[in-house]
Amino acid sequence: MSQAENTDSTAAGEASAGTVTLVPEIRQRLLELVARSQQVMAHGWMIRTFIKHCDEVEDFPELNEMARTIFDVFRAVETQTEDPVNYFRTVRKKLAKLKSAAEQFQKDAWHASTHTNFQQCAVAAKFLGQQLEELLQQAEAVLPRPVPPKITLPGRPPAS
Repeated sequence: MSQAENTDSTAAGEASAGTVTLVPEIRQRLLELVARSQQVMAHGWMIRTFIKHCDEVEDFPELNEMARTIFDVFRAVETQTEDPVNYFRTVRKKLAKLKSAAEQFQKDAWHASTHTNFQQCAVAAKFLGQQLEELLQQAEAVLPRPVPPKITLPGRPPAS
């Protein structure tokens, strides 16, 4: 492929052979979504902090699962803020676990305490997953789709 063809195919931000070239407008939009995601994760960190420091966690250690999951997601993405493609790939990988932990926390919180702080924390944990999912959908709408590698089977001429 000539340099001109390569430039044309990646100008809109196509992915090829595991690498992604983003046009500045797409990269900027993705970085904005990463920044928004980091703000949402900051709220998640406060949920984690509440859980880690509440007295009820001694009697209900299962509450810690939500805190551990938030920690896991945060640590997985915090170093990828300048690489929005991998950032949102990681969010995609971690999202189901985060949402599952929020569902379980919502159930467990009622057993630990009926105090408003716990109930609002459960709402916030579920909302955290919803917000990250919305941001992921927005990112995936502008992320380039991978171009599958061209595979030539033995004994067949390469497709053009």
